[in-house]
Amino acid sequence: MNHHNNPRALLLSLYQTALQAVQGRTQVANFLRTHQPNTPLALIAIGKAAPQMAAGAFDLLGPQITSALVITKTGHFATTTLPPTDTLTCLEAAHPIPDASSLLAGNALISFINQLPPHYPLLFLLSGGTSALVEVLAIEIQLSELQQVNQWLLASGLDIYAINQIRQSLSLIKGGRLTNWLKGHHVLSLLISDVPGDDLRVIGSGLLTTEESSNLSAIPTNLPTWIQHLVAKAPPPATLEGITQLQQHIIAGPATARHAVTEIAHSLGYTVNNYPEIIVGAAETVGRTLAQQLNTAKPGIYVWSSETTVHLPPHPGQGGRCQTLALAAATGLAGPGPSKVYLLAAGTDGNDGPGMAAGALIDHETIARGTTAGFNANTCLSTADAGSFLAASGDLLYTGPTGTNVMDLLIGFKR
Repeated sequence: MNHHNNPRALLLSLYQTALQAVQGRTQVANFLRTHQPNTPLALIAIGKAAPQMAAGAFDLLGPQITSALVITKTGHFATTTLPPTDTLTCLEAAHPIPDASSLLAGNALISFINQLPPHYPLLFLLSGGTSALVEVLAIEIQLSELQQVNQWLLASGLDIYAINQIRQSLSLIKGGRLTNWLKGHHVLSLLISDVPGDDLRVIGSGLLTTEESSNLSAIPTNLPTWIQHLVAKAPPPATLEGITQLQQHIIAGPATARHAVTEIAHSLGYTVNNYPEIIVGAAETVGRTLAQQLNTAKPGIYVWSSETTVHLPPHPGQGGRCQTLALAAATGLAGPGPSKVYLLAAGTDGNDGPGMAAGALIDHETIARGTTAGFNANTCLSTADAGSFLAASGDLLYTGPTGTNVMDLLIGFKR
């Protein structure tokens, strides 16, 4: 296929290349191939990529894994086959709003660790989504309060650092506090990063990483009073005292995905612009800005990673931050004449907000198609309903769970 004559196929191909490069099973196996432990060990995998990451560990270590606990988002086991063994426990839990299943998973995590022999080696596999999937609540905090806080946070427009500081203050395991149960153990932790700067304190709310280099001043001061009261109950900070050895390695992240896109696009003869800075800010504003940038850019491929935010109204519609960004960009690309600019915005985990879409792939005719179908782009943006417009315009992307999670990926193409 001549991709130059089919820009949408080109962008979809580049997106798939990025997903393959950060696939959990492959990346875990690649790391263990060159750093293979030589003792029996226990395995804990948590996050959206947990089943694939665990599969990579079983591929390489097999019988060395004497017991395993895998916790992932509901529906994410469907794409991965794990070995049928009595020593493997698989649990599904809620995301993005934790529920009773998240507390059950938290209890299962503590029980699993407590049942290990003293000083037993542990392989931890962590990926994005962990924050909601496992929780052991600080004393005096109720599940209903945890859910209310998370719903408020998701609608607040706060960045991931502020969100995680608040989450950690309510938890007995986040912010490194899980290490209270790991004293005497040798721990190897492999992580797929879905956060800016691949910050170990932020991935999965830092189950194994203390907040010593940070402090609670990062919690916003203008929080609602009821959240301030909950945060004030925070358990003491964690220390790493008592762990025999802790090694943590990032095995894939946003830069890995962008690099894969860059390599394959170069090989196809395109000029590629790979931006190392993570794009943050309001998704709608970012979308309009990228449209302006691409309209005036030189021909080529443009690649970004993003962690944008959407401030949700009381009754939001369909579509997450990638769809919001894409629709806002489409308003800036609309117009007559041959299309020269295309933009793909998608979550690398295969999910973007409520609904099943991973994101969207838009062009200069997106607005016309959606408008003809009876939708108004600006109305959909103001009501957080970009997904309804993009469904009508035929621009949504669907992948299902991808087995990885390295933030959102934005790929622009200027002909």
